[in-house]
Amino acid sequence: MATRAAVAAPRVLRRFFCSNSASSTFPFIPTPPTGAVPTPARPTAEPNTNLFVSGLSKRTTTEKLREEFSKFGEVVHARVVADRVSGYSKGFGFVQYATIEEAAKGIEGMDGKDGLLFCN
Repeated sequence: MATRAAVAAPRVLRRFFCSNSASSTFPFIPTPPTGAVPTPARPTAEPNTNLFVSGLSKRTTTEKLREEFSKFGEVVHARVVADRVSGYSKGFGFVQYATIEEAAKGIEGMDGKDGLLFCN
């Protein structure tokens, strides 16, 4: 059946229907030329005291965000990004700690926590 589709398809589209190894990677996965040097891995980011927080409830406030993250160190600044019209959280915010060590504790303490930032 696939052969029939390949024969019936215009010449330009045949490579999409063909199942041989030469055309199965075209155009989506380019093959590197032989002897090519692999690209280096993406560099890791430097540690930072500014944290991006996502997965917040739409009822989360800046005060609640500061309160939850201050359990792990001194929070210099906290902000929940809110919708202009409704005033509800867009689901993300930013927290800034005083030191990198406190930021690391905050990441470790809050990573994967679900439902902690819901406000009643």
